[in-house]
Amino acid sequence: MADRTASVESVEQLAVAWRALVLDRDPAADVRDLPGIAVRWADCRFAFWNGVTLTDVGPDAALLEQRLSQVADIMRAKRHPGFLWLFEDLLDDGARAALGAAAQRAGLRHAFPGTGMAGDVLPLPDPRHPDLVFVRVTTDEHLLAYADLNSRAYGFPLEDGRDGIAGSALWKTDVHAYLALREGVPVACAAAVEAAGRLFLALVATDPQWQRRGYGEAVTRKALHEGGLATGLTRATLHATAAGAPVYRRIGYQPNSPIHFYGLAG
Repeated sequence: MADRTASVESVEQLAVAWRALVLDRDPAADVRDLPGIAVRWADCRFAFWNGVTLTDVGPDAALLEQRLSQVADIMRAKRHPGFLWLFEDLLDDGARAALGAAAQRAGLRHAFPGTGMAGDVLPLPDPRHPDLVFVRVTTDEHLLAYADLNSRAYGFPLEDGRDGIAGSALWKTDVHAYLALREGVPVACAAAVEAAGRLFLALVATDPQWQRRGYGEAVTRKALHEGGLATGLTRATLHATAAGAPVYRRIGYQPNSPIHFYGLAG
């Protein structure tokens, strides 16, 4: 069997970090560890807080088909849409080959790709950027700015992002969340949270009109720097979009498993 250590780390980091973040959004959220399936579902308008992932290591095509059908049933029972996060490198070769057709039969459609990444990247120096001032998220106003940056970056209605983050106590205390301000206006954000002995990076976003200026990388370095100082951790993990992966490589992360994000079809 292939060495899937890094991919197992990646899916476990999702399960641990998302458990805390989803329960912060709703203490009654659906947080279950079923055979082969981890449910982390707040059932809110912010789709990233509504997630399911497969946790079997090396499932064959038949088991994958069964799990995808179970996931689709779980998703159909919810009020709000969300995503299946599927880590490709956990599958055996037959399951990988069968994935596309099996997902279609289950009623799932591919939404977008991602990549699990990790690295012993800490400590990092305190970053500087000539355009930016960094501010830690500590107020409700900061939370709204953070939510709105994510909504703009990922194409969500502003109210969806606010439904996920507004009013959080965790984000103002235990999460090392930072805004990058350009002339007083929030233009990028990043957050790091301790998860099972790693620093997990989450919800990095840059306002589309300010992309490709290094703002996202700078605020990511700031969140990691401050999170590392506070926790003493040296290893960091994240789940990157295709656009973000090159930025994280520059910081020192290495890719592990490709991730396929699926939503319900129709």
